[in-house]
Amino acid sequence: MKYSKSVEEFIDNNPEWKDVIQVLRAIIVSTEMVETIKWGIPVYTYNTKNVMGLGAFKSYVGIWFYQGVFLEDKKNMLTNAQEGKTKGLRQWRFTSVDEIDKDLVLQYVQEAIQNQKEGKEIKPQKLKNIEIPPELSSLLTSNISLKRSFDQLTPFKQKEFIEYIATAKREVTRLSRLEKITPMIIKGVGLNDKYR
Repeated sequence: MKYSKSVEEFIDNNPEWKDVIQVLRAIIVSTEMVETIKWGIPVYTYNTKNVMGLGAFKSYVGIWFYQGVFLEDKKNMLTNAQEGKTKGLRQWRFTSVDEIDKDLVLQYVQEAIQNQKEGKEIKPQKLKNIEIPPELSSLLTSNISLKRSFDQLTPFKQKEFIEYIATAKREVTRLSRLEKITPMIIKGVGLNDKYR
């Protein structure tokens, strides 16, 4: 997905999905939600809380509900993008305009708004102390200024870096990732700051 600064630019950046995006957008904006751009994509909010987003990918257009876990989903339209990882987010995918049942989509959207009004949401869990991978630990021990910079990062940013190294399966990948993140840590820049 290309990063967009407006919804119009988002549509222009995805010409192959223009019709699907416009139909879904029309349904969503017919409600009381506010349309914004966050992370380069259209996001729809109620009382400044993210309710849903709209994204275009290579093989589909998706709408996702940030607290979709609370939707009844009687028609079984929603998927969990990452089973075991994604707690609240649920997605509905479309590959053509013909797949869009406007009334059904509107029902899901209105239920999501109602859930937000009722305060139904999964609260982020407090970060647990997680084990620092040996490669990162060794680097932090041997480089005092890097350790100082790492300690000044927020716990969330520290966790991002720790997981980034820990999830690499091969040693060569872990080492190349360490090389990539070292200047970021020194500058106090989070791993995914450019997407926020």
